[in-house]
Order: sequence, then C-alpha cells, then structure tokens
Amino acid sequence: MPRQSVPRLSEVIAALENLWPAERAESWDAVGTVVGDPDQDVTRVLFAVDPVQEIVDEAVKLGADLLVTHHPLYLRGTTTVAASTFKGRVVHTLIKHDIALHVAHTNADRADPGVSDALAGALDLRVVGPLVPDPTDPEGRRGLGRICELDHPLTVRDLAARAAERLPATAQGIRVAGDPDALVHRIAVSGGSGDSLFDDVRAAGVDAFLTADLRHHPVAEFIADRAQNSQNPQNPLALLDAAHWATEWPWCELAAAQLDEISDREGWDLRVHVSKTVTDPWTAHAASTTTPDSMGAPN
Repeated sequence: MPRQSVPRLSEVIAALENLWPAERAESWDAVGTVVGDPDQDVTRVLFAVDPVQEIVDEAVKLGADLLVTHHPLYLRGTTTVAASTFKGRVVHTLIKHDIALHVAHTNADRADPGVSDALAGALDLRVVGPLVPDPTDPEGRRGLGRICELDHPLTVRDLAARAAERLPATAQGIRVAGDPDALVHRIAVSGGSGDSLFDDVRAAGVDAFLTADLRHHPVAEFIADRAQNSQNPQNPLALLDAAHWATEWPWCELAAAQLDEISDREGWDLRVHVSKTVTDPWTAHAASTTTPDSMGAPN
C-alpha cells in the first residue's frame, strides 16, 4: 500500500475549487476561503451548513484543520472582526486554533452534482435535469434546482410525510400548500430559499415543488394563478415548504463523499467528517388546536 501524504490547505482548496469553481457563484455571493494559511497541513475536514460558533466549537473539539460550510460567514462587507461580535468571535476562534474556513454556496447550488441533487437523493427522487439550466454547460446538467420523477406516484400528503421522515428533523417539519390528496408524478426541488424560482416551476410541467423559506404573498399568488390557469383547476401544483437548513444539509454528506474520493485518489492522509449539529434557528413548534377546516378566525 503506498504511503499516504498530508496535503497542504492550498492543495485541498484547489480540489474544492475544482468541484465548485468560484466563478460559477452568483455575482452577489461571497464564496471561497475566508480564513486559512495556504501552507498549513490539513488532516481533518468538517462539513456543515452554517459557519456559526457552535459549529466552530465542534471543529475545535474534533481537531479539524479545515471547516467547509455552505453558507458564507460574511455575505456583505464588514468593518470589524472584533470578538465582541458573533462573527468576529468565529474568526478569532478559527485563527486561534489554526482552522481554515472555506465556503461553497451558489457555486455548489449550480454544481453537478450539487445541493439539489443531494436533496433529491435524500428523498429517493430520480433527477432528470436542472430546473434552471446553466447556459455555460453544454451537457445541460448544471444549474439551479432539479426536476425529478418518482418511481411511482405519491399523494402530496405522502410525499410530505416522506420528506419529514428523510430530511433532518426540525421544529418546522414540512408545510403544504395545495391539495394533500393530489397525485405527484414529477416534482421540482431546490435546496434553500426557492420562491424566486416560481416562474421556472410554472414552466417545468411538474406536479409539486419542494423548497424552503416560502412566504405568504408569493405562495398565495402562485396557488391562485395555478388554480386559474391550470388545465385541471381542481388540482393545481402543490408546494412543499421545508426548513432551509434541512434542505441543504444533505449536500454536506455528498460533498464529504466527493472529498473522500479525491483524498483516496491523491493518496492523502485525510479524515472527512459531517456535522450532525442542528443549526436551524427554529427550536420549537406548537401545532394549532383547530383544524384548517375550522370556520373563521378567532375573535
């Protein structure tokens, strides 16, 4: 068996940039390496969704040299990294313990495979193509969101139950807009906030759309528009709203497996881990005591 080598941070980052090139990120995004010495050795890597203190403390406890997160630490500019701010404390902790931080956000969303592929995989859906194709990809595999097929049709209710069972548990669970008994043959999915993709979903010929962070007015207008313009107005396209963190966490497992494969191929002495810490900000849910069929609002 050939002797394994310890890679430098610059080598690991080069591999990650090959998976998720920074130039494929949205123009407003902040991806790439936030903290880290290119010449430092890397023996342990931790993947997580959020670069919050709880995750950084986990990286310290694990002895990780590199933390890779989906969400940026600084999406907008800042004038301070003082430890009196929570993001500044994150930076101080990382530097104090020689832990690098690398971010793959919308460049990982657009990747093949990417965030929505991982989401589809967690739900046992067969991907047939991107919801919003990347025009720079001649093979038509990259892009935002995914259009998927089910092996056999499920009702919206059963599909929501599958999502609640297979995605990481959160206080929110899965919310549904539309007929719970409608059958779903094809579904669009998008990890993270997805109501900006409603026009693409309308054009995709799907029966349902699963994403996160759906808001009242866009959803109400979407459902009303579908009911008015659908060929079957009694069965408009359904929306399934999951927790933002839960729709993106499966990517951590996918990304870790990709880096593991690279490590084996390169002969690196590298250990790759996925954080199971729930960093969804919502911590509790109180179900309504009345059913949605109850008449009227409380006085």
